[in-house]
Amino acid sequence: MSNLLAQSCLRQFARGSLGAGAAAARSGAAFALPLRTQSFSTTSPTQSRKGGAPITVPPEVSLKFIDLPVVAARGNAQEAPKVAIEVKGPLGELTLRIPPFVTVEHDEALRKATLSVQDAEIKHQRAMWGTMRAHLQNYILGVSEGHICILSMVGVGYRAMIESTATTVEPEFPGQQFVSLKVGYSHPIELPIPKGVKASTPQPTRILLESVDKEVVTQFAAEIREWRKPEPYKGKGIFVNGETIRLKAKKIR
Repeated sequence: MSNLLAQSCLRQFARGSLGAGAAAARSGAAFALPLRTQSFSTTSPTQSRKGGAPITVPPEVSLKFIDLPVVAARGNAQEAPKVAIEVKGPLGELTLRIPPFVTVEHDEALRKATLSVQDAEIKHQRAMWGTMRAHLQNYILGVSEGHICILSMVGVGYRAMIESTATTVEPEFPGQQFVSLKVGYSHPIELPIPKGVKASTPQPTRILLESVDKEVVTQFAAEIREWRKPEPYKGKGIFVNGETIRLKAKKIR
């Protein structure tokens, strides 16, 4: 009996000493080595392939670089644009302000424009790299071919008209026209057409918007769509540029 008791005590002592040693080793290793964090992505950060892609400049489009005057600005004055690009084409003229860390090179012989940034490792510069390229490409496409938005109205009694005067809205400039919507309200909705945007109604349920500035024409299309967004049960609403929605099943109790 005494031998069995001695052996059990010996096993408990050995198990406790081994556990304490392993815990000490783990705690010592935890304090000695820093925690290693593993990112979700296994690829290394690379430069923007979209921002560095060259832009084709049509023969009828010209780019002119203009030095902007230095003005005292609040906040981060280093981000103030110092150069602007005047994009001129057969349909109009637009001016794009370039951040100081973005460089635009225009090869007139090859009719190509290429953008680059000072430090691609900086997140803000890397983000603005592709953004400024998209803006410049939209400007070139706008003054050469133009941008359009087609709005389709789906619903019983929905229709639109272009009016020269309005009863609920005051004109912002002489000769301004208005889009009059009848989309289920008790009164017509009158929206002033922004300057530089041409609106027409080839059909009572279709609105065609044209402009050289993509940002202006798409913003105005979004304002029209806000008055009757597409709903998923009957499929009624104002759809922009072939927009589609997935219809939901009706709730039957």
